[in-house]
Amino acid sequence: MYRSGAVMAWNVFRFCTALRGLGSIMILLVLGVVALSYYAVVFSIYGPALTSASLHSFIALLVLLFFHALLVMLLWSYFSVVLTDPGSVPPNYRPVVDEEIGEVDRLTASESSQLTTPQPTNTRIRYCRKCNHIKPPRCHHCSVCGRCVLKMDHHCVWVVNCVGALNYKYFLLFLFYTLLETTLVTLSLLPYFITFFSDGEIAGSPSTLATTFLAFVLNLAFALSVFGFLIMHASLVSGNTTTIEAYEKKTSPKWRYDLGRKRNFEQVFGTVVRYWFIPAYSEEDLRRMPALHGLEYPSKPDLDSQEP
Repeated sequence: MYRSGAVMAWNVFRFCTALRGLGSIMILLVLGVVALSYYAVVFSIYGPALTSASLHSFIALLVLLFFHALLVMLLWSYFSVVLTDPGSVPPNYRPVVDEEIGEVDRLTASESSQLTTPQPTNTRIRYCRKCNHIKPPRCHHCSVCGRCVLKMDHHCVWVVNCVGALNYKYFLLFLFYTLLETTLVTLSLLPYFITFFSDGEIAGSPSTLATTFLAFVLNLAFALSVFGFLIMHASLVSGNTTTIEAYEKKTSPKWRYDLGRKRNFEQVFGTVVRYWFIPAYSEEDLRRMPALHGLEYPSKPDLDSQEP
């Protein structure tokens, strides 16, 4: 029993080390797909079409305008996820009240001694034995990052970062703009992809045709996969839950943080409409919405004692 547990722990450690080792490789892979798509759309097909005096030049102009606008938003959202800390537990964090009953551990005598303020009503407090500190509500430990992450959703290898309270909105925007961009590229290259398998002639060198073909296939694959992933996260946002919490509460019919679809959406995107589609928050929302900082979350009073 002990040996099998040690082997499993070693395998998990090796897996987490491998994920950390991917690092910049995944970022370069994302940028490589972007560069390939840019070459196929801008340099190979629609850029040269701008010089033709026909309807095709107008269509090319529209495609290029939308392509570059979506590309800017995609890259802005992507690097916002990559570079933004998902949220760490502040030093000497202490819960004010018994904030979460689900998925808790009783404190041992040594752990209880670390509480500077006795809290007789808090007989059960979430505690991370790996980080040796108390866990705020909805906080989970990430084995890849080696720390607790506020409102952790998952560790994403594509962004080389955890997705948590402070960058979840940016991650969703990255998915959204990736879906729009890859769909646009797929539809833009579709006529040339069809011609590729027909008897019609396509202008360009063999390398250009190969690049166009590969760009179409990759963008189609990403569009389909991201669409499914985005639908899943839209469902999570509507219920004000995360991927981890959805798995943990799968037997619970009600969720204490489900405040209704509108308020659930605002807990992630804020209340100021003009900020919904950019990876940023208004000063007003940051000032008056504690949930955006990842430490406090409004909940339903009648479900505050909810067990998972």
